[in-house]
Amino acid sequence: MKRLFGTFGVRRLANEVLNPEFASKLAAAYGSIIQGTVAVGGDTRTTTSMIKHAVIAGLVSSGCDVVDLGVLPTPAVQYAVRNYYDGGVIITASHNPPQYNGIKFVDEDGIGIAEDMELQVEELYFENKPKRANWDEIGEITYNNSIIEEYIEEAMKRVNVKKIREAKLKIVLDCGSGAACFTAPFLFQKLGCEILTLNCQPDGFFPGRDPEPIEPNLQDLINTVKATGADLGLAHDGDADRTICIDENGSFVLGDKTFALIEKQMLKENDGGLIVTTVATSTAIYDVAKENNGEVIATAVGDLLVARKLKDENGLFGGEENGGLIFPDFVYGRDAALSASKIIETIAIEGKPLSQLVAELPVYFSEKMKIKCPDDKKQQVMDNIAEEIKNNSSNYKLDTTDGVKIFTDEGWVIIRPSGTEPIFRCFSETDNQETATKLAKWGISLVEKYLK
Repeated sequence: MKRLFGTFGVRRLANEVLNPEFASKLAAAYGSIIQGTVAVGGDTRTTTSMIKHAVIAGLVSSGCDVVDLGVLPTPAVQYAVRNYYDGGVIITASHNPPQYNGIKFVDEDGIGIAEDMELQVEELYFENKPKRANWDEIGEITYNNSIIEEYIEEAMKRVNVKKIREAKLKIVLDCGSGAACFTAPFLFQKLGCEILTLNCQPDGFFPGRDPEPIEPNLQDLINTVKATGADLGLAHDGDADRTICIDENGSFVLGDKTFALIEKQMLKENDGGLIVTTVATSTAIYDVAKENNGEVIATAVGDLLVARKLKDENGLFGGEENGGLIFPDFVYGRDAALSASKIIETIAIEGKPLSQLVAELPVYFSEKMKIKCPDDKKQQVMDNIAEEIKNNSSNYKLDTTDGVKIFTDEGWVIIRPSGTEPIFRCFSETDNQETATKLAKWGISLVEKYLK
């Protein structure tokens, strides 16, 4: 069982558990396995530079050469690794609050390292056995400042720039003071959009809003879209691997909806294909696939699992319900730049406002809730819930791919432990909001029952 790694990488309170000593030793353990050239980059957090330098020290001490990419989105690092390097390390805590930071390790394809390699890294770390190179074999450190520009240009190659420019769309962009500040404003400007910006100055204190692009945190964006008559509002998380939309009426668009919208466009463009998602994603993804010559495979939650399955199965497109979409011909991971560009392209090609495009998708209602749970109790709580549902098999159908997903006559609910926080997340979906809320509350009550 893993002791450090969560769903993707290691996240902790910065300069407490995740201090320079921890970061350096963990990076040396990873470097001991890679033994090649490793790219390193990170987000805008106040502690990123400190942790990045410690990571670089650990890598070169193990004999790896390091290329410092600077501050840039997580998918830009993944793009760089896939095309040029043997491995990569990303310093980010994604959507977590500013006091957190994290370390994500990726393989030569830019995909988060597999679980067996995570266990190898942990073993080297805990047994204090990372490789330490001789003084004359220490790795070298170089810099590459051209990846951001290349990443933007490559994203643009994958959309119809002419159509987008002709549409002359007005966009309000909220980068959340994160890594998207270095890419998104320049990308949309090159695409010919009129841009109004919010929180597009990098700041690791995240003064304008919390890094997580959920509806309560995006009220300034919503109000600005309404006030300016913009065609679209776009928001990114701290490391710019997720995109959330606000439609022209100022309505928050759930990540499932943008996933289904782009899935529909991708399947049309390619006359069908394989879609990969997780067990926590909407039934709408399956409906859209069925209508457009597509096939769907579901994995456990985690974008690295979706990315790996896309690679293994030569999939067309994939993603999660949180606004993280994956285009495997570009980056084997969630990518905000191309996600936003494809959303803009779809509006331009269809000649319809986002609200109408969303209204044309299959309709389901969902509810998302969470409850605190100590990490050491998560497994027992899950086991107890699964056992209860098995004993009621005449009323429910059970899927334990990730956490506990329960299918009822009214809809489904999934109860799963977070890989990054001491909480359980509970998602539900059905054909009306009242029942969706009821199912989510029932899921939360099951966790509470076995926490006592």
